[in-house]
Amino acid sequence: MPNFDIVKQTKPLDTFRVKSVIDKFELSTNNIKETFKGSIDIPEIWNIGMIVGASGTGKTTILNELFSNYEIKEFKFNSDAIINDMPKNASTTDIHKMFNSVGFSSPPSWIKPYSVLSNGEKMRVELAYTLLENKEMIVFDEFTSVVDRQVAKIGSFAVQKAIRKQEKKFIAVGCHYDVEEWLMPDWVFDTNNMTMKYNKRRLLRRPELRAKIFETTKKEYYWKMFSRYHYLSHSLNKACKMFVLEINDVICGIECVLHFPHPKVKNLKKEHRLVIHPDYQGLNLSAILSETVAQHFLDNKFRFSSVTTNPSLSFLRNKSKKWKLKRQGRVSSGSGSVHNKNKKGSTSNNRITMTWEYTGASNE
Repeated sequence: MPNFDIVKQTKPLDTFRVKSVIDKFELSTNNIKETFKGSIDIPEIWNIGMIVGASGTGKTTILNELFSNYEIKEFKFNSDAIINDMPKNASTTDIHKMFNSVGFSSPPSWIKPYSVLSNGEKMRVELAYTLLENKEMIVFDEFTSVVDRQVAKIGSFAVQKAIRKQEKKFIAVGCHYDVEEWLMPDWVFDTNNMTMKYNKRRLLRRPELRAKIFETTKKEYYWKMFSRYHYLSHSLNKACKMFVLEINDVICGIECVLHFPHPKVKNLKKEHRLVIHPDYQGLNLSAILSETVAQHFLDNKFRFSSVTTNPSLSFLRNKSKKWKLKRQGRVSSGSGSVHNKNKKGSTSNNRITMTWEYTGASNE
């Protein structure tokens, strides 16, 4: 049980300006004293903890007293590609897996410098770096303090999944209570009243997500929003059908589908582009969007196929009974749709890919 009884004293220099404040507000002394006293009774078995409270209630002071050895410090990411800033002893395979694990799943962002990433992406990169260092415990001060609140919630859910998957211990320190139900901590220490709260693991549930998927004719408009995040190319076939995903009234993903002119199969639709905004990765939204659209075409007597190199998407499909793996490996130079053969960067030649067909079979 980490106990703390911390006294912080501040005595400013005896200057004219300091004296003016003491005299004007009739302060009895210029010796400012604060006391923080309590105990954090951490359970024997846990993965996620949270220290939360208003500014000035002692969060960082308690962190420095009890957990300073585990705090995430300021990072020095100076490379022109963030993947090059990851720990030197980590293999590229380990880095790819970790990026996907924390919800940093857009390969185009992996080769950008840290400075141009969004705040949500920076938070996930910092966590990925620390997990790759294989630290026993991670303490993250000012957790989600500089990100949009919706992004903070989504990011918190991705973080807790990664931490629990890695069997690590993580303490989030911050002033925002709204991420608690997404972070799903095993224990919470509130510095407003110095009290401890415990959550039973079996009762932890992710908040409900309101999902809406609709077809749109404004393809160029939405493609401009998402093209930069697609791993393959920035091109979009104008013949495609586009579907948009909203989560809690926020646009966060698109799915584009083409009719595939197969010599034998006349009713085949093929996934053309599937993109989830980086701030909303880590919730398996790509699976939700892809399966909903695929089921729509299946209900209308079409077959639905998808070719991907994305390891996290293939992992989800491999666990699902709704998808059947048809092929894995490199595609020959003679293969490919007539839609795409003349578009640079749009074919899957020379890349190891997986071809999946949606069957719609129930997981139950």
